Amino acid sequence: MKKEDKTLAIQKIVDTLNEYGCFYLVQTASLDAEKTSALRRACFKDGIKLMVVKNTLLRKALESMEGEYAELFGTLKGSTSLMCANVGNAPAKLIKEFKKNDKDAVLPRLKAAYVEETIYVGEDQLDTLASIKSKNELIADVVALLQSPAKNVISGLTGAAGSKIHGLLETLSQKEA
Repeated sequence: MKKEDKTLAIQKIVDTLNEYGCFYLVQTASLDAEKTSALRRACFKDGIKLMVVKNTLLRKALESMEGEYAELFGTLKGSTSLMCANVGNAPAKLIKEFKKNDKDAVLPRLKAAYVEETIYVGEDQLDTLASIKSKNELIADVVALLQSPAKNVISGLTGAAGSKIHGLLETLSQKEA
């Protein structure tokens, strides 16, 4: 590969990594054509960009970016596929689902991930990554918590207790008159 081509490839990787909020390094090399196509279709459906990268080019791309990615360099052995997504847990859920559908599958295998400015290394981190809530899920949880007290007051006022409160207030207002 010519130096100009390498520079362009590195820049393409950097642009892709900057476009998405998180990325996973995954081993997919031994998948047959049918499973590879199924994985690509699943990635496309879930908004995950899947691309095979050369380890040396990915390392140079990571080195040229802001941030500390040195912990990932040890996982750049063998073939590496890059899964990029804007939702941190989407690739982990996809990998788990893919393996669940094929009980004998050992691939795709998680090497490492960079999610929410945190680095996760090893296949054993897959469950942790799948359970991470996305930003939108956290916002929905906070909104639900904020709405809960108001809903309880409203339901209390409109239910049986509400009619008792209304009756008490009416009785108190008549006593003062």
